[in-house]
Amino acid sequence: MTPPVRVLVADDHPIVRDGLRAALGPGSGVELAGEAADGEQAVRLAAELRPDVVLMDLRMPGLDGVAAIRRIAGTGPRVLVLTTFDTDVLPALEAGAHGYLLKDAPSGELVRAVLAVHRGETVIAPAVAGRLAEQVRRPSRGALSRRELEVLRLVAGGATNKEAAAALFISEASVKTHLLHVYAKLDVRDRAAAVSEGYRRGLLTA
Repeated sequence: MTPPVRVLVADDHPIVRDGLRAALGPGSGVELAGEAADGEQAVRLAAELRPDVVLMDLRMPGLDGVAAIRRIAGTGPRVLVLTTFDTDVLPALEAGAHGYLLKDAPSGELVRAVLAVHRGETVIAPAVAGRLAEQVRRPSRGALSRRELEVLRLVAGGATNKEAAAALFISEASVKTHLLHVYAKLDVRDRAAAVSEGYRRGLLTA
């Protein structure tokens, strides 16, 4: 008899974990190996429990799902994203996820996805496939240079242009120029949008 696939559930909402516990019950071919309420706990339990699959939410306090995936990837467990949002497909896959489902998926579809990911397949929910294709087709505007990334990180930390200039030993005018390049490459119009897009692309970590 084939042993059940052991799954670690990572989600900060207890009611969601309760529902997943019920979905991964006896007879499904899957068993619950453990539960994590945030990204840090997910990384720790993935190392301690050695599950076959980590079912990962993306929007969690502290260490978010994409950052947690990046730390778990390559350590053994395969990661299947289960989230409410269809906007983070590419960053999650680039971080090392092996599948992406939305939380409105029926329990049967969820179990089939877990089993497929365990077999080595990549599972993408039909509802997000179009979003993924759009992101892949989007023309690249070039990678940020080391200095542009340094400026973006300082801005994300709340630094003003003057403070960023002092930290990097460059002029305030140079900071403004680097920011303009960042805006163009990330296809945004202001500092807040640049920081948001930086997190979305995995250029910044929480």
